[in-house]
Amino acid sequence: MVKTSENALEGIIDEMVEVVENSKDEIFNISEESRKEYELLTHELLDTKNRVIEHINSGDKLEQKVRFSRKKLLEVSKYFERYSESEIRQVYENTHTMQTDLAMLQHQEKALRERRDDLERRLLVLDQTIERAEGLAGKISVILTYLNDDFKKVNELIEDAKEKHEFGLKIIEAQEEERRKISREIHDGPAQMLANILLRSEIVDRTFREGDMEHVRREISSMRKMIRSSLYEVRRIIYDLRPMALDDLGLVPTLKKYIANVAEYTGLNIEFIPIGNEDRFNQKYEVAFFRLVQESVQNSIKHAEATDIVVKLEIKTNHIVMIVKDNGHGFDPSVKSENSFGLIGMRERVDMLEGTLKINSIIGEGTSVFISVPYKD
Repeated sequence: MVKTSENALEGIIDEMVEVVENSKDEIFNISEESRKEYELLTHELLDTKNRVIEHINSGDKLEQKVRFSRKKLLEVSKYFERYSESEIRQVYENTHTMQTDLAMLQHQEKALRERRDDLERRLLVLDQTIERAEGLAGKISVILTYLNDDFKKVNELIEDAKEKHEFGLKIIEAQEEERRKISREIHDGPAQMLANILLRSEIVDRTFREGDMEHVRREISSMRKMIRSSLYEVRRIIYDLRPMALDDLGLVPTLKKYIANVAEYTGLNIEFIPIGNEDRFNQKYEVAFFRLVQESVQNSIKHAEATDIVVKLEIKTNHIVMIVKDNGHGFDPSVKSENSFGLIGMRERVDMLEGTLKINSIIGEGTSVFISVPYKD
């Protein structure tokens, strides 16, 4: 009887896994189709904007001609005895033709503007759809991982269900959050820049065929800047994943380099003050404190919008102390935020090292993060 129940349960779980996997595939297809449509609409939007500019320029020139022709028509009407009948008819027909062309041009311009606005609205909706699909796919991945790795071991989970559930789910969510973050950074950074470079290269090709070499030179110069920026973003993402200097040089030199790079990239005033012994120590402490500094600085920049940040790291014989202060917006530490995943991760890192973390923040007056960890070699 027990064996039959186990087989039935496994069958139910297999069906659930299959349904969830199919749902994930469908969401992925929706996301990919949305991305393809997004790229096509982006290309069409750029072309439409260029055509709007061309119609505006043509309309301005034609409007000047119409005004001149109207003056000529007024002069002919006033002094008609000076002109022959054919001359009067010619002036009238030219004015009428240009007015008709101007009206058509203005009508086309209006239609192009409406098309441009519609494309921008559709791109906004598609971007939201892609973002929601990515979020939903991440949640489904968590469910799939749970079903595949944990839920099939129901007999073992019964003995230690609560602890294993909470711990496993936190790890899975952390992994999926990190993957989604990297995916978003690549999508919003290098991928967008490369797509833009592709579009600009098409403009260069078209401009080159038209013979406007000065415009070609400017576009190529702009593309070089985009390529440099894209390369910087790729290196930054790689550095965020795991800076090689941390293994080669140690914590203090790596933090000096990291903070100098962030300060240069953002243009903010970020100061790093190391105190005490700068020798190498246990790698788990070096990795943990690098991530703690990284998370604190990024919170000050992204959420607090600080302009001045001070990072102090004091390495004592038996303790490591870190203090990060900023002059940002501040927040109420007693109010839990939906976007406090970074702070939760910091607390977990500090707890694993048996340390303490304190956050002092006042709205409008900045934030201070204090971390103290006992060092055990």
